[in-house]
Amino acid sequence: MAVLLGMIFLFNISLKAQDHVDNHTATEETIKSEFDPVAFAFDHVLDAHEVHIAGEGASSITLPLPVILWTEKGLVTFLSSSFHHDNEGHHKVEKKGLNFVKYHEKIYQLNPGESHIRLEGKDVVNAIQPLDFSITKAVFTMFLVAFLLFFVFFKVARFYKKNGAVAPKGIVSWMEPLVLFVRDDIAEPNIGAKKDRFMPYLLTVFFFILIGNLLGLIPWIGSPNLTGNISVTVTLAMFTLVIQLIFSKKPFWKHIFMPPGVPLALYPILVPIEIAGIFIKPAALLIRLFANMTAGHIIVISLISIIFVKESLAWSGLSVPMALFISTLELLVAFLQAYIFTMLSALFIGTAVEEAH
Repeated sequence: MAVLLGMIFLFNISLKAQDHVDNHTATEETIKSEFDPVAFAFDHVLDAHEVHIAGEGASSITLPLPVILWTEKGLVTFLSSSFHHDNEGHHKVEKKGLNFVKYHEKIYQLNPGESHIRLEGKDVVNAIQPLDFSITKAVFTMFLVAFLLFFVFFKVARFYKKNGAVAPKGIVSWMEPLVLFVRDDIAEPNIGAKKDRFMPYLLTVFFFILIGNLLGLIPWIGSPNLTGNISVTVTLAMFTLVIQLIFSKKPFWKHIFMPPGVPLALYPILVPIEIAGIFIKPAALLIRLFANMTAGHIIVISLISIIFVKESLAWSGLSVPMALFISTLELLVAFLQAYIFTMLSALFIGTAVEEAH
């Protein structure tokens, strides 16, 4: 595994270095001013309207995705590859008599009579943002993860339906221990006898996060950092919160509004804290997952960027082994974050559905 990751990293670095040499033949000062490691890092972890595979600039290899906009003229659709550079260096496309410009991965509709966007500071002053329902790389990755989940679980279900309770083989032998782990080590200790009702959700969220984390570690498609997208982690945490509130029992609310063993005089202090805790817990869930997965990607990209900041391949002797170590560590983090999110979700649900002692 370490050798494979090392080869992948070296290949990606060679692609990047070759592109750097081919596209920048100016003076040393010009090269230094053009490479921005901060912008480079954020470009790879933020959402976009295409999936970046390799290379940079005009020579880059990308997978275009559908752009879906709602305007005053109705629905406008086209592929993200339709954008082309205008005279100002912005990505521009014309559809249904309307001009659209992509600026910092946001799509703007230019005002009538305008040919390019005008800025005041960082604000666009001559365009509006249409309703954007585009399939971005985060959405594309979610579809990919969903497809993999359906494929794997249907294959596992078909195996047991056909063979019954026999020794698992192939992919089933990988999935059965993980499913049993979620049931016996996560759901059972935290929820108890009612665990079967919540197993579908816990299994879904565990494998969704796990596969999303692992896909984000593949260098060629690692830029769709699914679990490093705050919208995704917010949605997952909201699912946990909604399930917790829907299935909560009377003892759960009694504990919040009438904390046991607490003097009545402390209620004005403790009750607001308990109410706030209902929302703080899922907030901690989403922030933990988002921060850990994003941090790992930024660290790896920052280490690789040292080569181009110093403009010397000799630095690869330091940055590549360090990036390889962080990437190997991220394999552990990928499993760990899926486990922690699922375990805490089970814990929160378990406290809500627990009957009075």
